[in-house]
Amino acid sequence: MKQYLDVLKDIIENGNGRPDRTSIGHNRSVFGRQMRFKMSDGFPIVTVKPVPFKLVKAELLWFLAGSQNVKELQEMGCHIWDDNANSDYWKPKAKFDGDVGRIYGVQWRKWRSYGGVEIDQIGQLIDGIKRDPFGRRHIVTAWNPGELNEMCLPPCHMLFHCYVSSDNKLSLHLFQRSCDMVLGVPFNIPSYALLLNMIAQLTYTAPHELIVTLSDAHIYTHPDHQKAAELMLQREPYPLPKLWLNPAISDIKRFALDDMKLIGYKSHPHIYAPMAV
Repeated sequence: MKQYLDVLKDIIENGNGRPDRTSIGHNRSVFGRQMRFKMSDGFPIVTVKPVPFKLVKAELLWFLAGSQNVKELQEMGCHIWDDNANSDYWKPKAKFDGDVGRIYGVQWRKWRSYGGVEIDQIGQLIDGIKRDPFGRRHIVTAWNPGELNEMCLPPCHMLFHCYVSSDNKLSLHLFQRSCDMVLGVPFNIPSYALLLNMIAQLTYTAPHELIVTLSDAHIYTHPDHQKAAELMLQREPYPLPKLWLNPAISDIKRFALDDMKLIGYKSHPHIYAPMAV
Protein backbone atom coordinates (compact mmCIF):
# COMPACT_ATOMS: atom_id res chain seq x y z
CA MET A 1 0.00 0.00 0.00
CA LYS A 2 2.88 2.33 -0.74
CA GLN A 3 0.58 4.40 -2.98
CA TYR A 4 -1.61 5.31 0.00
CA LEU A 5 1.36 6.14 2.23
CA ASP A 6 2.88 8.31 -0.50
CA VAL A 7 -0.24 10.51 -0.51
CA LEU A 8 -0.17 10.79 3.30
CA LYS A 9 3.47 11.91 3.13
CA ASP A 10 2.67 14.38 0.34
CA ILE A 11 -0.08 16.02 2.41
CA ILE A 12 2.12 16.31 5.50
CA GLU A 13 4.98 17.84 3.50
CA ASN A 14 3.08 19.90 0.92
CA GLY A 15 -0.49 20.23 2.15
CA ASN A 16 -2.41 23.50 2.01
CA GLY A 17 -4.02 24.50 5.31
CA ARG A 18 -7.73 25.30 4.89
CA PRO A 19 -10.91 25.61 6.99
CA ASP A 20 -13.78 23.17 6.41
CA ARG A 21 -17.43 22.61 7.33
CA THR A 22 -16.85 19.71 9.76
CA SER A 23 -16.84 19.60 13.55
CA ILE A 24 -13.01 19.57 13.41
CA GLY A 25 -12.99 22.67 11.24
CA HIS A 26 -9.56 22.63 9.61
CA ASN A 27 -7.40 20.37 7.44
CA ARG A 28 -4.30 20.15 5.31
CA SER A 29 -4.96 19.06 1.75
CA VAL A 30 -3.57 18.45 -1.72
CA PHE A 31 -5.65 18.49 -4.90
CA GLY A 32 -5.65 15.80 -7.57
CA ARG A 33 -3.69 12.63 -6.80
CA GLN A 34 -4.03 9.08 -8.12
CA MET A 35 -3.43 5.58 -6.72
CA ARG A 36 -3.37 2.36 -8.77
CA PHE A 37 -3.73 -1.15 -7.37
CA LYS A 38 -3.35 -4.33 -9.41
CA MET A 39 -5.38 -7.22 -8.06
CA SER A 40 -2.56 -9.61 -9.04
CA ASP A 41 -0.44 -7.94 -6.31
CA GLY A 42 -2.94 -8.94 -3.63
CA PHE A 43 -6.13 -7.45 -2.27
CA PRO A 44 -5.54 -3.72 -1.61
CA ILE A 45 -6.22 -2.97 2.03
CA VAL A 46 -4.23 -0.85 4.46
CA THR A 47 -2.02 -2.92 6.78
CA VAL A 48 -0.35 -0.13 8.79
CA LYS A 49 -3.55 -0.08 10.85
CA PRO A 50 -6.47 -2.54 10.92
CA VAL A 51 -9.36 -1.99 8.51
CA PRO A 52 -12.46 -3.94 9.66
CA PHE A 53 -13.29 -5.93 6.53
CA LYS A 54 -16.60 -7.11 7.98
CA LEU A 55 -17.76 -3.49 8.11
CA VAL A 56 -16.47 -2.88 4.57
CA LYS A 57 -18.55 -5.84 3.37
CA ALA A 58 -21.62 -4.78 5.34
CA GLU A 59 -21.61 -1.22 4.01
CA LEU A 60 -21.12 -2.36 0.41
CA LEU A 61 -23.97 -4.88 0.67
CA TRP A 62 -26.14 -2.14 2.17
CA PHE A 63 -25.34 0.13 -0.78
CA LEU A 64 -26.01 -2.66 -3.28
CA ALA A 65 -29.39 -3.29 -1.65
CA GLY A 66 -30.33 0.32 -2.45
CA SER A 67 -31.20 0.99 1.19
CA GLN A 68 -31.60 4.34 2.90
CA ASN A 69 -32.41 2.82 6.30
CA VAL A 70 -29.41 2.81 8.62
CA LYS A 71 -31.11 0.21 10.81
CA GLU A 72 -30.60 -2.36 8.04
CA LEU A 73 -26.87 -1.62 8.18
CA GLN A 74 -26.89 -1.85 11.96
CA GLU A 75 -28.45 -5.32 11.72
CA MET A 76 -25.20 -6.44 10.08
CA GLY A 77 -23.24 -5.10 13.05
CA CYS A 78 -22.08 -1.92 11.29
CA HIS A 79 -22.54 1.50 12.92
CA ILE A 80 -20.27 3.69 10.79
CA TRP A 81 -23.22 5.76 9.50
CA ASP A 82 -24.80 6.39 12.92
CA ASP A 83 -23.18 9.81 13.48
CA ASN A 84 -24.29 11.07 10.08
CA ALA A 85 -27.79 9.66 10.55
CA ASN A 86 -28.07 11.47 13.91
CA SER A 87 -26.37 14.73 12.94
CA ASP A 88 -28.05 18.02 13.87
CA TYR A 89 -28.05 18.98 10.18
CA TRP A 90 -29.95 15.88 9.09
CA LYS A 91 -32.34 14.88 11.90
CA PRO A 92 -35.00 17.51 11.04
CA LYS A 93 -35.02 16.23 7.45
CA ALA A 94 -35.24 12.50 8.20
CA LYS A 95 -38.55 11.02 7.05
CA PHE A 96 -38.46 8.06 9.46
CA ASP A 97 -36.35 6.69 12.29
CA GLY A 98 -33.16 5.43 10.63
CA ASP A 99 -33.58 7.41 7.42
CA VAL A 100 -30.29 8.63 5.90
CA GLY A 101 -31.84 9.95 2.72
CA ARG A 102 -31.10 9.25 -0.91
CA ILE A 103 -27.42 8.38 -0.44
CA TYR A 104 -25.09 6.10 -2.41
CA GLY A 105 -27.09 2.90 -2.67
CA VAL A 106 -30.33 4.68 -3.48
CA GLN A 107 -28.64 6.51 -6.35
CA TRP A 108 -26.95 3.29 -7.53
CA ARG A 109 -30.16 1.26 -7.59
CA LYS A 110 -33.08 3.75 -7.63
CA TRP A 111 -31.98 6.88 -9.50
CA ARG A 112 -35.06 8.97 -10.29
CA SER A 113 -35.43 9.81 -13.96
CA TYR A 114 -37.39 12.80 -15.23
CA GLY A 115 -40.35 10.60 -16.00
CA GLY A 116 -40.46 9.25 -12.45
CA VAL A 117 -38.99 5.89 -13.45
CA GLU A 118 -36.30 4.43 -11.18
CA ILE A 119 -33.02 3.52 -12.89
CA ASP A 120 -30.95 0.61 -11.56
CA GLN A 121 -27.46 1.80 -12.46
CA ILE A 122 -25.74 -1.29 -11.02
CA GLY A 123 -28.01 -3.62 -12.95
CA GLN A 124 -27.45 -1.63 -16.14
CA LEU A 125 -23.68 -1.65 -15.54
CA ILE A 126 -23.46 -5.44 -15.20
CA ASP A 127 -25.75 -6.03 -18.15
CA GLY A 128 -23.84 -3.49 -20.23
CA ILE A 129 -20.47 -5.10 -19.55
CA LYS A 130 -21.88 -8.47 -20.59
CA ARG A 131 -23.50 -7.15 -23.78
CA ASP A 132 -20.92 -4.59 -24.88
CA PRO A 133 -17.70 -5.08 -22.89
CA PHE A 134 -15.73 -2.51 -24.88
CA GLY A 135 -18.33 0.23 -24.47
CA ARG A 136 -17.27 3.50 -22.86
CA ARG A 137 -20.49 4.10 -20.96
CA HIS A 138 -20.01 1.68 -18.07
CA ILE A 139 -20.49 4.41 -15.49
CA VAL A 140 -22.29 4.62 -12.13
CA THR A 141 -22.72 7.99 -10.43
CA ALA A 142 -23.97 8.83 -6.95
CA TRP A 143 -23.69 12.60 -7.45
CA ASN A 144 -27.25 13.72 -8.11
CA PRO A 145 -27.36 17.55 -7.93
CA GLY A 146 -31.13 17.59 -7.63
CA GLU A 147 -31.12 15.42 -4.51
CA LEU A 148 -28.05 16.53 -2.55
CA ASN A 149 -30.28 18.20 0.03
CA GLU A 150 -32.09 14.86 0.49
CA MET A 151 -28.93 13.12 1.75
CA CYS A 152 -27.49 13.08 5.27
CA LEU A 153 -24.07 13.26 3.55
CA PRO A 154 -23.42 14.09 -0.12
CA PRO A 155 -21.33 11.36 -1.77
CA CYS A 156 -17.57 11.55 -1.28
CA HIS A 157 -16.78 8.65 -3.62
CA MET A 158 -19.10 9.95 -6.25
CA LEU A 159 -18.54 8.17 -9.59
CA PHE A 160 -16.89 5.06 -11.02
CA HIS A 161 -16.18 3.88 -14.56
CA CYS A 162 -15.47 0.30 -15.63
CA TYR A 163 -13.20 -0.77 -18.50
CA VAL A 164 -12.69 -4.18 -20.12
CA SER A 165 -9.41 -4.77 -21.95
CA SER A 166 -9.03 -6.84 -25.12
CA ASP A 167 -7.77 -9.75 -23.00
CA ASN A 168 -10.97 -9.69 -20.88
CA LYS A 169 -9.56 -7.95 -17.81
CA LEU A 170 -11.85 -5.64 -15.85
CA SER A 171 -10.61 -2.41 -14.27
CA LEU A 172 -12.52 0.12 -12.18
CA HIS A 173 -11.70 3.84 -11.99
CA LEU A 174 -13.12 5.64 -8.97
CA PHE A 175 -13.35 9.43 -8.70
CA GLN A 176 -13.54 10.63 -5.09
CA ARG A 177 -14.19 14.34 -4.51
CA SER A 178 -13.60 14.45 -0.73
CA CYS A 179 -10.94 12.16 0.70
CA ASP A 180 -10.45 11.78 4.46
CA MET A 181 -7.07 10.08 4.24
CA VAL A 182 -6.96 8.77 7.82
CA LEU A 183 -10.45 7.27 8.20
CA GLY A 184 -12.35 7.34 4.92
CA VAL A 185 -9.89 6.38 2.20
CA PRO A 186 -8.56 3.24 3.98
CA PHE A 187 -12.19 2.08 3.96
CA ASN A 188 -12.97 3.15 0.40
CA ILE A 189 -10.01 1.33 -1.19
CA PRO A 190 -11.04 -2.20 -0.12
CA SER A 191 -14.72 -1.39 -0.69
CA TYR A 192 -14.20 -0.61 -4.36
CA ALA A 193 -11.64 -3.40 -4.78
CA LEU A 194 -14.31 -5.76 -3.47
CA LEU A 195 -16.92 -4.28 -5.81
CA LEU A 196 -14.50 -4.70 -8.74
CA ASN A 197 -14.03 -8.37 -7.92
CA MET A 198 -17.77 -8.94 -7.50
CA ILE A 199 -18.57 -7.31 -10.85
CA ALA A 200 -15.79 -9.29 -12.53
CA GLN A 201 -17.23 -12.57 -11.25
CA LEU A 202 -20.71 -11.65 -12.49
CA THR A 203 -19.50 -10.52 -15.93
CA TYR A 204 -17.06 -13.41 -16.59
CA THR A 205 -14.08 -11.05 -16.67
CA ALA A 206 -10.80 -11.11 -14.71
CA PRO A 207 -10.36 -8.42 -12.02
CA HIS A 208 -7.35 -6.34 -12.99
CA GLU A 209 -6.80 -2.83 -11.64
CA LEU A 210 -8.45 -0.41 -9.24
CA ILE A 211 -7.60 3.20 -10.03
CA VAL A 212 -8.55 5.81 -7.42
CA THR A 213 -8.45 9.49 -8.33
CA LEU A 214 -8.35 11.60 -5.18
CA SER A 215 -9.61 15.13 -5.74
CA ASP A 216 -9.47 16.97 -2.38
CA ALA A 217 -7.21 14.65 -0.33
CA HIS A 218 -6.93 15.87 3.24
CA ILE A 219 -5.75 15.12 6.76
CA TYR A 220 -7.69 16.88 9.52
CA THR A 221 -5.60 19.02 11.84
CA HIS A 222 -7.12 17.33 14.90
CA PRO A 223 -4.16 16.05 16.98
CA ASP A 224 -5.37 12.44 16.76
CA HIS A 225 -5.60 12.57 12.95
CA GLN A 226 -2.14 14.12 12.75
CA LYS A 227 -0.64 11.49 15.06
CA ALA A 228 -2.41 8.69 13.18
CA ALA A 229 -0.95 9.79 9.85
CA GLU A 230 2.54 10.15 11.28
CA LEU A 231 2.38 6.77 13.02
CA MET A 232 1.20 5.00 9.87
CA LEU A 233 4.15 6.44 7.98
CA GLN A 234 6.51 5.01 10.60
CA ARG A 235 5.16 1.46 10.21
CA GLU A 236 6.31 -1.11 7.68
CA PRO A 237 3.40 -2.46 5.58
CA TYR A 238 2.66 -6.19 5.69
CA PRO A 239 2.12 -8.28 2.54
CA LEU A 240 -1.36 -7.94 1.07
CA PRO A 241 -3.97 -10.65 1.65
CA LYS A 242 -5.96 -12.57 -0.94
CA LEU A 243 -9.70 -12.25 -1.55
CA TRP A 244 -12.05 -15.25 -1.72
CA LEU A 245 -15.50 -14.86 -3.26
CA ASN A 246 -18.08 -17.62 -3.27
CA PRO A 247 -17.89 -18.84 -6.90
CA ALA A 248 -21.50 -20.03 -6.78
CA ILE A 249 -22.86 -16.46 -6.66
CA SER A 250 -24.04 -15.24 -10.06
CA ASP A 251 -26.41 -12.41 -9.01
CA ILE A 252 -25.28 -9.20 -7.29
CA LYS A 253 -28.30 -9.41 -4.98
CA ARG A 254 -27.30 -12.88 -3.73
CA PHE A 255 -24.01 -11.94 -2.09
CA ALA A 256 -23.97 -12.20 1.72
CA LEU A 257 -21.31 -11.45 4.33
CA ASP A 258 -20.03 -15.04 4.38
CA ASP A 259 -19.54 -15.06 0.59
CA MET A 260 -16.52 -12.71 0.85
CA LYS A 261 -13.41 -13.44 2.91
CA LEU A 262 -9.85 -12.21 3.20
CA ILE A 263 -7.12 -14.83 3.46
CA GLY A 264 -3.91 -13.89 5.24
CA TYR A 265 -4.78 -10.34 6.33
CA LYS A 266 -2.33 -9.05 8.94
CA SER A 267 -2.15 -5.47 10.23
CA HIS A 268 -0.45 -3.29 12.81
CA PRO A 269 -2.41 -2.28 15.95
CA HIS A 270 -5.42 0.04 15.96
CA ILE A 271 -4.95 3.82 15.79
CA TYR A 272 -7.72 6.05 17.12
CA ALA A 273 -8.96 9.16 15.32
CA PRO A 274 -12.43 10.73 15.70
CA MET A 275 -14.82 10.95 12.78
CA ALA A 276 -15.39 14.43 11.39
CA VAL A 277 -19.14 15.05 10.92
